[in-house]
Amino acid sequence: MIATLLLLCAAALIAVPHVLVRTERLRRSPRAALILWQALSLSAVLCLLGAGPIAWLRPRPLPPLPGGVVTALATIASLGVLIHLLVRAHDVDSRIRRAREEHRQLVDLVGRHEGEHTRVLRSEQVAAYCVPGARSRLVITDALTALPADQLAAVVAHEEAHLRERHDLVLEFFTVLHTATPRFLRTDAALTEVALLIEIIADRAAWREVGEVSLARAILSLAEAAGEEVPTGISAGAGAAATRIRLLLGDEPAPWQTLALYLFCVAAPATPPVLSVLVAG
Repeated sequence: MIATLLLLCAAALIAVPHVLVRTERLRRSPRAALILWQALSLSAVLCLLGAGPIAWLRPRPLPPLPGGVVTALATIASLGVLIHLLVRAHDVDSRIRRAREEHRQLVDLVGRHEGEHTRVLRSEQVAAYCVPGARSRLVITDALTALPADQLAAVVAHEEAHLRERHDLVLEFFTVLHTATPRFLRTDAALTEVALLIEIIADRAAWREVGEVSLARAILSLAEAAGEEVPTGISAGAGAAATRIRLLLGDEPAPWQTLALYLFCVAAPATPPVLSVLVAG
């Protein structure tokens, strides 16, 4: 019975992203919302990984189902998810790290060195991005340095927030889960939403340093320069500029909303272990 419940929980949790991407209100509490996305994803993985072992430990199927069916489904789910996640994690990690190392070497070679990790590229395109990792790089263009000082400071503060908080690891986590989920179950909008939440968190960090007006102007400058193209790196792109500015200038969320999200963040990953403990009962 416990294994069946875990499989049903996993199925419900896999469907949750299709609802969350439509709940724009959560963007006003970006950090809590991002943790909630992580908690729900982790909970779904724990349900699938735990179903197999629990089915073998205590096979108690629901009455309409033979015990062997539940045990087989749970075992296939646990082993399949574990192997699939490990393979995807290795593929994504290898591909991203190889690309970053090549990119880092390239900007070191062609860019003008400004300090320990800042590289300035000769370009008329207004652009900025970061190359995260142990030897991170902040890459900006000559055209960007021509922006007013407060806008330049806003862009730098935004990218430094990405590097400082290692947003690349969060995106990598979701990319692994996204690619490991069967096509008919996943939604690309979920990955886009997570990237937007990360942009909003970096915006909040820059806002505290330079103020909302300077940051809003900087976002507009980059969006106008980028047009419809998505900038290189981990930025969400010009398409999200209007949303980011609207959230930047909008009202703060009610405290109860943020508190409720954090409570869900605790409850979601705690559910599989609690169900598992019931096996001993």
